[in-house]
Amino acid sequence: MDKKSKKFLFDYLNNASPTGFEQSGQQIWLDYIKPYINDYTVDVYGTVVGIINPKGTYKVVIEAHADEISWFVNYITDDGYIYVRRNGGSDHQIAPSMRVNIYGAKGVVQGVFGWPAIHVRDAGKEEAPTLKNIFIDIGAESKKEVEEMGVHVGTVAVFQDELMELNKNYLTGRALDNRMGGYMIAEVARRLHENKKKLPFCLYVVNAVQEEIGLRGAEMISRRLKPDLAICTDVTHDTQSPMYNKKESGNMKCGAGPVLCYGPAVQNNVLKMIIDVAQKKKIPFQRQAVSRSTGTDTDSFAYSAEGVASALISLPLKYMHTTVETVHKDDVENVINLIYDVLLQVKPDHDFRYIK
Repeated sequence: MDKKSKKFLFDYLNNASPTGFEQSGQQIWLDYIKPYINDYTVDVYGTVVGIINPKGTYKVVIEAHADEISWFVNYITDDGYIYVRRNGGSDHQIAPSMRVNIYGAKGVVQGVFGWPAIHVRDAGKEEAPTLKNIFIDIGAESKKEVEEMGVHVGTVAVFQDELMELNKNYLTGRALDNRMGGYMIAEVARRLHENKKKLPFCLYVVNAVQEEIGLRGAEMISRRLKPDLAICTDVTHDTQSPMYNKKESGNMKCGAGPVLCYGPAVQNNVLKMIIDVAQKKKIPFQRQAVSRSTGTDTDSFAYSAEGVASALISLPLKYMHTTVETVHKDDVENVINLIYDVLLQVKPDHDFRYIK
């Protein structure tokens, strides 16, 4: 990772892009990839598509999602305390004592998720954090003061924690799910440009919105683009840390390489192609099985319109949907390498059907 890549990564990851409000992060992402693409398009909900070789008739997508989990202001008490509801899969158990930025009508308002002191809690009857009892304090003494600060029902709040390097091999912070994916596909576009690779097909580099509330951005853009092939990237669970059951969750490890997924939405001929490339290029990889859906934008591409040959290349990640999501730098580099090398051997008009 050179200085330019690292600056982009930290700028992009530290920017807040809650589901439904991704535009500032999308602008950072687009500004970075503009020198490496021929054109771009942005749909009405904010999904950004960088286009390489727009004249190609065979259409290939590489895709990640741009949004992060957050909170909506749901109720303001007369005393100025704020109760919230989820925007995506936000975890109520980690909220107490966390700092938040609330993106109000008059700018950012800082707040904290308050919690009663340990001294006053009855150890035998302690309440666990739930959506019914967690609350935000912004230093206001009344509902009127909250509203005068530009905070109202529907205002979005995001944890403050930013990206950091953990020891020498790891990156840790909030929203690595899945802006790390956006970083990786942007680096693929950069590498194609800097290595002067001419693709014999049209490549769409897609950074989709609204994945965290049901894969909505990918659903919309897949119908618009109608690609022939989609290779999506997202995060998946590292299962090595305490409290994971490998018999239930599988055996994935940060630092052991990209994770390739088996499941109904994954087209097996596309998956075989990716595995062949990984083995030929000596890129380490791991395997994961899902029982129904992948739970990622892969599902939206696979099942859009008449169906798109799709596969998923995942980045193993610790502590998903917390403020300390953690990935290994080697895995990040190997996901970039794998997507890049797969693209270089895709042939236009490749027919992935099982029966011809």
